[in-house]
Amino acid sequence: MPKSIYEDIYKDLKHKIETDVFAYQELLPSENTLIQIYNCSRNTLRRAVSRLVSDGYVQTIQGKGVRNIYQPVAQTAFTIGEIESFRESAMRNGHKSLTKVILFTEFAVNEKQEKQTGFPIGSEIYYIQRVHYLDDMPLILNHNYFLKEAVGELTKEIAERSIYQYLEETLHMTIVNSKRIMTVEKMTQIDEKYLKINADDYNCLAVVSSQTYNSDGLMFEYTQSRHRPDYFRFYDNAVRKTI
Repeated sequence: MPKSIYEDIYKDLKHKIETDVFAYQELLPSENTLIQIYNCSRNTLRRAVSRLVSDGYVQTIQGKGVRNIYQPVAQTAFTIGEIESFRESAMRNGHKSLTKVILFTEFAVNEKQEKQTGFPIGSEIYYIQRVHYLDDMPLILNHNYFLKEAVGELTKEIAERSIYQYLEETLHMTIVNSKRIMTVEKMTQIDEKYLKINADDYNCLAVVSSQTYNSDGLMFEYTQSRHRPDYFRFYDNAVRKTI
């Protein structure tokens, strides 16, 4: 089944749900109607709908159809279930985004960095510090480590636009999965400086550490994202499995 067909249907339905073409709690058009609209097979439509279910946008109801259960997230959100760039997250939530690179360098991984990142000792790495702004508010300080052999010629300019867009559209990399750990850690001086946090109000922030893999099973990225606590929110869609 061509991926682009169900991807296009998924994106169109998702857009219509997000823009209230299908109102919250409303049933989507019937399966037969959607098949006619998109001129696709039943399996292709069901695959697109299944992805919307996984994303928490809709719920299938036996004997009734597919109900819209999507509600916009009130604050900026970092989505657990998907791998998305900061720019994609901002667009999803209808906000203006900006990324500034404050450090761009290269080095070979040492023993301490191997334990932190998971990259083997001696691996050649791009190390980038970036501040992500949402509606002119600095929200996230990212410490990015990218494996040079996997990501080509990264530049500061690419890092300020979208590294994932470059990887997917220029290098044609397929980004598959990301292992994440969330912790609460003491705020550092660099956090306070770049995220404009008042130390009298907060002394800790949320930290998301992730190891991300491509379709070859190669870990090409380790990132530690340090989030302002007053604008931090996780969103996940959890499904209870029957025993």
